[in-house]
Amino acid sequence: MDSVFEAYLGPDGVLAGAVVGAVAGATGEPDDIPNVNTTVWILGKSYNAIQELELIRRDVQSRLWCTYRRGFVPLGEPQLTTDKGWGCTLRCGQMVLAQALIDLHLGRDWFWTPETRDQTYLKIVNRFEDSRKSFFSIHQIALMGDSEDKKVGQWFGPNTVAQVLKKLVRYDDWCSLMIHVAMDMSIVSDDIMSLCLENPQNDESWKPLLLIIPLRLGLSDINPIYIPALKKCFELVGFCGMIGGRPNQALYFMGYVDDEVLFLDPHTTQRCGSVGQKTSQDEIEFDATFHQKYAGRIPFTHMDPSLAVCFLCKTRISFDILLEDLKTKVLTASTQPLFEIVKTRSPEWVSSMPDFEKLNHTSEELRPRNCCDEYTGSDDDFEFIS
Repeated sequence: MDSVFEAYLGPDGVLAGAVVGAVAGATGEPDDIPNVNTTVWILGKSYNAIQELELIRRDVQSRLWCTYRRGFVPLGEPQLTTDKGWGCTLRCGQMVLAQALIDLHLGRDWFWTPETRDQTYLKIVNRFEDSRKSFFSIHQIALMGDSEDKKVGQWFGPNTVAQVLKKLVRYDDWCSLMIHVAMDMSIVSDDIMSLCLENPQNDESWKPLLLIIPLRLGLSDINPIYIPALKKCFELVGFCGMIGGRPNQALYFMGYVDDEVLFLDPHTTQRCGSVGQKTSQDEIEFDATFHQKYAGRIPFTHMDPSLAVCFLCKTRISFDILLEDLKTKVLTASTQPLFEIVKTRSPEWVSSMPDFEKLNHTSEELRPRNCCDEYTGSDDDFEFIS
């Protein structure tokens, strides 16, 4: 099925109330969560689908929803002013990183409301605006992609997005986050310890970690043997979502209910702007474009086999707990493990990112067939962080 909100969002992401009823049907409710007595998992938290429906929607709405934008500062040699048709995986990467920053700086139990003016929240959302000064804008991600042999306007695979985000967080001292990308479907714990522990004798010197694990779980379709293990990932503390999708369409997977995966969809094109300090009506309205109350859902079997699983470890203890949970809950859930966990890297282990991208993340699998629309926009200069 298509995502619920694609059907009734206006061009600027504003919920069209008159249309909701038509989509919702006789019940007057959107079909985002099935009306059955079952458990819904959202980013490591469980809810009852019937009794806690509004809490589920409040949780979904509190995540940053990053979508296509139009009218931003011209980007790259093509002078693109929209990422429609090519930026969906980049937007999913933004959503993963935004969730990590929200969890790290505000906590997993934090919730957004239209009145929210928390300074920490504003610092986070400002980082994802499509501005030359924003640390994690589409401009910064697309231009940094050139170091991964991806030109501006070219589609990224999940692994490429992960590699780019890994580089960009180093420029932002405030975010206080390190990113490790587990290559070749292997988590090497010694590599992570070297990255995150400034002082090996002091656990307090741990730098918060966003662990991204790129996977390929089939050829053209996801192998159902892996689905039980994927479900367990959604249940773990610190889970930040998955960069994935269905064929030709990248999606941000954030939870599941029964045999369906819940997601936010970046394929709504919204205007550009600034949240600023949320002091003007325009800033308040623009902030609302980063939030979507209703998740979409598709069967696990409809997922594209290329994806990246993401976890936040705020402390050394939380990293140890995650490794134990991955070993005892995730890797044992399927007869074929999703990945492996090892202490050290084998001496003969030589891994090249471009080869891995070609082998494990075939870009044609998720690449949208449509191309960018007409470009209209700004004459502002772009300033790349260096």
